[in-house]
Amino acid sequence: MESDELIQTDPELLDEDDQQLYEHFRIAVDRGQEPLRVDKFLTEHMPHTTRNRIQQAADAGFIHVNDRPVKSNYKVRSGDVVTLMLDRPHYDTTIEPEDIPLDVVYEDDQLMVINKPAGMVVHPGVGNFHGTLVNAVAWHLRELSTYDPNDPGVGLVHRIDKDTSGLLVVAKTPEAKTCLGKQFFDHDTHRSYNALVWGHFTEDEGRIEGNIGRDPRDRQRMAVFPPDSDTGKPAVTHWRVIERFGYTTLVECRLETGRTHQIRAHMKHIGHPLFCDERYGGTEILRGERSSTYKAFIQNCFRLCPRQVLHARTLGFVHPVTGRQMDFTSDLPEDMAAVIDKWRIYIKGNTNNTL
Repeated sequence: MESDELIQTDPELLDEDDQQLYEHFRIAVDRGQEPLRVDKFLTEHMPHTTRNRIQQAADAGFIHVNDRPVKSNYKVRSGDVVTLMLDRPHYDTTIEPEDIPLDVVYEDDQLMVINKPAGMVVHPGVGNFHGTLVNAVAWHLRELSTYDPNDPGVGLVHRIDKDTSGLLVVAKTPEAKTCLGKQFFDHDTHRSYNALVWGHFTEDEGRIEGNIGRDPRDRQRMAVFPPDSDTGKPAVTHWRVIERFGYTTLVECRLETGRTHQIRAHMKHIGHPLFCDERYGGTEILRGERSSTYKAFIQNCFRLCPRQVLHARTLGFVHPVTGRQMDFTSDLPEDMAAVIDKWRIYIKGNTNNTL
């Protein structure tokens, strides 16, 4: 069972008397088993799931022993039958090839560099089992006998969010994935993003350091914690102003680390949420005038690019076989370019903006 299955559950649904649960995992406790907490017992038998996730499932009523829900501290004994019951049917997560167009920027016998469009999910998961980049890659490489899309030893080396566009690298061989994965882990790759953010910067460049971890108030969002804290993982983002539009700014963000939602969380943390980033407050009118004309202008911008205005523009790494430096740049997608052009026109016609 994938650990993410436990994240996506909604405990409040269990308050309904007619809530149907589906079995996802079952194990009978061996004879002679000494009493052992059920969360620890399941951790030993479900190696791809953390103890914390199992405890969350127990709190939500999804861990059953002998057909009754139990808490994490329940001690299993010989003869018990432990089951994981979730609020959705079990889904076969086998990755199947799907004929989906790909924008392949570069390809050789070791790797592929792909320009992902906004709106495409990178990897199958809860709610998105089809139509992903991984399914498209499986189709593209369907004639390559050595490539198994279900083998974790090949495939995606890193990910970007569904509504973020831009460059990704895919490894065709285990050797390539190991080499590229090490470069990402050691921060030896070069990655930069272009982002339109709310607000005006008085400085031309800067550095953001702060641990990235799950927001305790919203599990779908990441939050920034002090660098010296035990919460979250260390993260560093370098930013540089590309162009100023008065109430918004086009910036380049260079990643020193690669955490989930790193740029989105870091920019919100310093008071500059990404434009049209709903999850991090960017769909509010955070800067500018109160006039109906200005509000209409912002809403038109949101319609032009109804996603966080973020694009993975450059990607650089050392080729795993040749040792040659590989550097790629992708043009801004049409929706993002249209919004930026709209801001250019607006700022030219409103040179007296109060910042």
